[in-house]
Amino acid sequence: MTYFELFQLPYGFAVDLGALTITYRDLQKAVHPDNFANASSHEQLMAVQKTAEINDALATLKHPLRRAEYMLHLMGVDIRAEQQTLQDPAFLMAQMELREALDDARHADDPDAALATLTSQTQSDIDQYFNDLTPILDAQDQANAENAADFIRKLKFLYKFLDEIERLEDELFSD
Repeated sequence: MTYFELFQLPYGFAVDLGALTITYRDLQKAVHPDNFANASSHEQLMAVQKTAEINDALATLKHPLRRAEYMLHLMGVDIRAEQQTLQDPAFLMAQMELREALDDARHADDPDAALATLTSQTQSDIDQYFNDLTPILDAQDQANAENAADFIRKLKFLYKFLDEIERLEDELFSD
């Protein structure tokens, strides 16, 4: 059973987060370990395992990058734990330039504005990659699975960069 089936959602990258949350609550109520307090140890264990599966499914479907990786996995390409490096020199050069811009933002006259610009630019890039990736995932387009994997690898870089921006904001603006 896929996570989409578990949550009774149609297969597709666009997920109704409201429906996801409602179904999550219903599933959790049904299998909550407290409901099995007087059950056999095997039934208690099964309830705990089902709860863990539901939690993992929620976390996966809720986050766009994890959802994309999962959908690619359903297509038979699993990059979730891979160590393969990205082979796109232009993208890697752009990442180096972003990191230099992040370092420059630390010393800018208005670091908050510089970081906001970097965040906006990065989010725009993320949105574009998801726009390109969504039709491949939705169609389960095996012929373009490696392209989808490359989009996801690039998205991982961009999400990591957003985390770096956030860490710098915390460093610069926390009291």
